[in-house]
Amino acid sequence: MDPLSSGMKNLRNRVMLIAIAILCLAYISDSTHISDLEKVIKRGHLVILTLPGATTYFEDGDGKNGFEYVVAKAFADSLGIELKVTTKLTLPSLLLSVGGPQGDFAAANLVNTADRGKSFKFSYPYHQVVQQLIYRAGDQKPKSLSQLNGDLSVIAGSSHSENLQQLRQQFPSLRWHEENDAEMSEMIRKVHDGEISYTVADSLAFEINRHIYPNTRKAFNVSAPQALAWVFPNHGDGTLLKAANHFLQQYTESGQLDAIKQQLFAQTKRFSAADSKQLGQLVNSRLPKFEPMFRETATKYGLDWHLIAAIAYQESHWNPRAKSPTGVRGLMMLTLATAKEMNVTNRLDPIQSLEGGVAYFLKLKSRLPKRIQDPDRTLFALAAYNVGFGHLEDARVLTARNNHNPDTWPDVRKHLPRLSKKKYYSTVKRGYARGNEPVIYVDNIQYYRSYLQLNSVSKQPTLDTLDTIETENWQPITPDSL
Repeated sequence: MDPLSSGMKNLRNRVMLIAIAILCLAYISDSTHISDLEKVIKRGHLVILTLPGATTYFEDGDGKNGFEYVVAKAFADSLGIELKVTTKLTLPSLLLSVGGPQGDFAAANLVNTADRGKSFKFSYPYHQVVQQLIYRAGDQKPKSLSQLNGDLSVIAGSSHSENLQQLRQQFPSLRWHEENDAEMSEMIRKVHDGEISYTVADSLAFEINRHIYPNTRKAFNVSAPQALAWVFPNHGDGTLLKAANHFLQQYTESGQLDAIKQQLFAQTKRFSAADSKQLGQLVNSRLPKFEPMFRETATKYGLDWHLIAAIAYQESHWNPRAKSPTGVRGLMMLTLATAKEMNVTNRLDPIQSLEGGVAYFLKLKSRLPKRIQDPDRTLFALAAYNVGFGHLEDARVLTARNNHNPDTWPDVRKHLPRLSKKKYYSTVKRGYARGNEPVIYVDNIQYYRSYLQLNSVSKQPTLDTLDTIETENWQPITPDSL
């Protein structure tokens, strides 16, 4: 046999074996590779990065809350997994953490800008905001950026900073200071307290925060409408982003997103600087005395203490000796009949009054048909607390007669005022009632509750923490794991 031929055959065989081995490895690798979305589902939880705030994420008596949290929770539910939260102290630290071990994506009222688009991928937009120049009430209102007479401060690395960089071409003398360790509500507070003259805030943040910072005003818009979206890392196969886009589109088209916005943001339309100032003064002077009692009672009955405090504020402005011309008395303004029914022996005792009022509210709530769920159930009970359960039932009858839903507050709300019109109250069991009053009553309590919740959020420390992440089970999505 030719030695050269034998050597060539051996070399050929080795090459073939190596090729087969490479193909096998490639097959095994391909068969074991799972997508980003599959990793998240296998892990059993989705992790969002966010900034604590009134429009993003906070915790209150009802548990975890906030617009970004609620929507992200719905996304996690659609995947059949748990949602976990990582809160960051600053916007730069938030963005630096996207796609790392602390979070799969960021949800923090983030605008899709040109600069950010170079570093991240953005989801389907779910809301729009406009950047607004904010100034302090009593100061001269500027009409353009050329008329600023004081210090302008914005959040470092924000979309506001990026927009001001572009506006400087039109206003060469424009100057501003950038703050690293701040978030939007804090900037609005600084204007309110006179620490700075101006800031730039998104319209959504201003609409929410102006309730607790009533000395702030909007001067003018400094941007066109901008889309809010979730932020995903550039690396990865895009399957998690694709799933998020699919969810957000369906959530929007189904009307569920609008319903969430209505529920969370409706009270921003009821702003009154005068009312907010009065409430703010009593929050500082009266609420501290009664807050422990509100909290203790709320824990006892499984309620949000802000709701209890809001009812008491609407009834008596937290005055335990309040008295109406008709003899209704106390912190929760109980009638003699209601006090007797709830075993209240002294209506001027704030503890007895609160206990009796809350017990009565819950009794009204329990009388409603089981099919009515919250938040409608709570709103109906509030209306009944004001106008009486029988009149509420009459309004529900009128609602059904007009082919509307008697089990939803928005529909019944429209028909309650008819109880003061003979054409309608003469056809129902309990007759006449001042039907406008329970509508205003419920609206007020929702507004006061929203105010108190925002006030609580504004006092919470913003810790750079990871919330309930089980690190031993963590499976990060990184370039090396793909």
